[in-house]
Amino acid sequence: MVDSAKIIIKAGDGGDGSAHFRREKYQPKGGPDGGDGGDGGDVYIETDKNLSTLSDFAHKKKYMAEKGQNGMGSLKSGKDGEDLVIKVPVGTVVSVHLQGAHVVDMDKEGMRELVASGGRGGLGNDHFKSASNRTPREFTEGVDGEEFELSLELKLLADVGLVGLPNAGKSTLLSILTKARPKIADYEFTTLEPNLGVMQVGKKSLVLADIPGLIEGASRGKGLGIQFLKHVERTTVLVHVIGVQPLLEVEPQIEEYEMVRRELEEFGNGLAEKKEIVVLNKIDLIDEKQVEKIVKEFADKGVEVLPISCGTMVGVEELRARLRQGFDEAREEF
Repeated sequence: MVDSAKIIIKAGDGGDGSAHFRREKYQPKGGPDGGDGGDGGDVYIETDKNLSTLSDFAHKKKYMAEKGQNGMGSLKSGKDGEDLVIKVPVGTVVSVHLQGAHVVDMDKEGMRELVASGGRGGLGNDHFKSASNRTPREFTEGVDGEEFELSLELKLLADVGLVGLPNAGKSTLLSILTKARPKIADYEFTTLEPNLGVMQVGKKSLVLADIPGLIEGASRGKGLGIQFLKHVERTTVLVHVIGVQPLLEVEPQIEEYEMVRRELEEFGNGLAEKKEIVVLNKIDLIDEKQVEKIVKEFADKGVEVLPISCGTMVGVEELRARLRQGFDEAREEF
């Protein structure tokens, strides 16, 4: 998924004014009648719900609005240039590189923002006539349109983010809780881009995002960490998925949990403060005593864990209820 891009935008230049004089049959030396130049087109950014990536910007890097037409004789003004509307997915953050970066969060459907203004058209020589100057040759050129570099960054708009190490079972859980059909396989890094799904809880629907597996150092850019973590920023609730590893003599769940928590804290932007539901997944692979032992180890650390199995569906309905409750509580706190 292409979720970042840099482009150059150029608003249209204004058309030049005209230095023209009437030349009619009975007025061979008529007065000035030069028209004004048209204004250049503006550049807008607009959200489009039908777009989901920034892939359209992978190859085309410069976007230009139409120039204003030059003025003409007979006091005819030039035509204004057409505005340019650039469509982006909902959730795109637009940074305009000025002396101080101007940031616009395009987080609503149908949102439109002006990002570069077209230049004003120039004045024709008719504006410069006077009693002392009946044949002015002065006119003004059109003003150049604004030109900027834009940074586009897509951040998913999801209510719930599923986080955890690779192969913890996040994609399988997403497919069970929603109608999403992510790629699922029994090896690390199956998910290389976030997947979205909609979970229905009564009349309420929540958008869930399966965030690709984090690794140690993700907050510093190791692997694809920063690209992944930024998609968690907009979520209200995090579901921290921990998968059991039955073949290991020492269960590493606590260490794995604390490592992911460190990455969230180091990335910042409020990720570590979000409402969190911790899930112990794949409990069908170990016996009940092992499950109880792991749950107690987390409880001793002050962390409540919900054991579930995507294979046997144990705990899945309770997780649905907790998600709805956790989302409502987080909204009330906000």
